[in-house]
Amino acid sequence: MYVLVSPESPTQSLIGSLLTAGYQPVPISGLDDAVTKEPSAGWAGAVIELGMDPASAMTLAAKLRDELAVPVLLVVDRTMTADLAGETSYDDFVLTPVDAVELRIRLAKIGVESGDGTEDSVVRFRDLELNTATYQATIGGAPTDLTYMEYELLRFLVERPNRVWSREQILAKVWGYDYFGGSRTVDVHVRRLRAKLGEERASWITTVRSVGYRFG
Repeated sequence: MYVLVSPESPTQSLIGSLLTAGYQPVPISGLDDAVTKEPSAGWAGAVIELGMDPASAMTLAAKLRDELAVPVLLVVDRTMTADLAGETSYDDFVLTPVDAVELRIRLAKIGVESGDGTEDSVVRFRDLELNTATYQATIGGAPTDLTYMEYELLRFLVERPNRVWSREQILAKVWGYDYFGGSRTVDVHVRRLRAKLGEERASWITTVRSVGYRFG
C-alpha cells in the first residue's frame, strides 16, 4: 500500500514506523507532486507531520482530502495538539514518538489497510509464530504478550538465525541509528524475551561472551 508522506524530508522515525507497519511511504513536496507521483492504484492514504509549519501542513491536508479524496493522518507533537482545535482537514492523528502498531491501527481506522495478514506474513521458528501483518506472537499455539520493541527484537533474531550480532549492531538495526540509549537496553530486552519464551525455549537466544547474541 502506497502512502504519501509530507514534508518531502520526513523524520526517519516516521519512515521506519511506516515500513515496519507494512506501508510503502512516498515523500511528496506538495499537491502537484502528489498528483505526479500517484501510483496507478491510487494513494492508500496520507501521513502528514505538522512540524514547524502547521498552517501549511493543514492546508495540504485539506487539499489532499478535497481534491484527491485521500484519507489523512496527522503526526503531531504533544505540545502542538492545540493547533488541531476546530480543524476539519484531517481524519485522525497520532502523537509523537510514533509507535508502528498504533500507526497501523489508526491508519486502518480511517480505511488505510497495510496488508491482508496472509501466510507469507508469518515468520516461524519451531513452535514460535510471528505474524508480521498483525504483530501477534504465539508459542505452541498460545498467544504471547510482547511489547513493540520485544517483538521487533525477536523478529530480527528469528529472521537471522545462527549469526552472532553485537549489541551495537542490534541497537542500530532494531532501535535505529538515531537511538541514544546504551547497549544495556539490548540486555534488558533479551532478558525479558527469555522470560516470556519460557524455560524450555530461553536457550534459543544464546549469549556470546564479549560479543553479543545468537539465535537458534
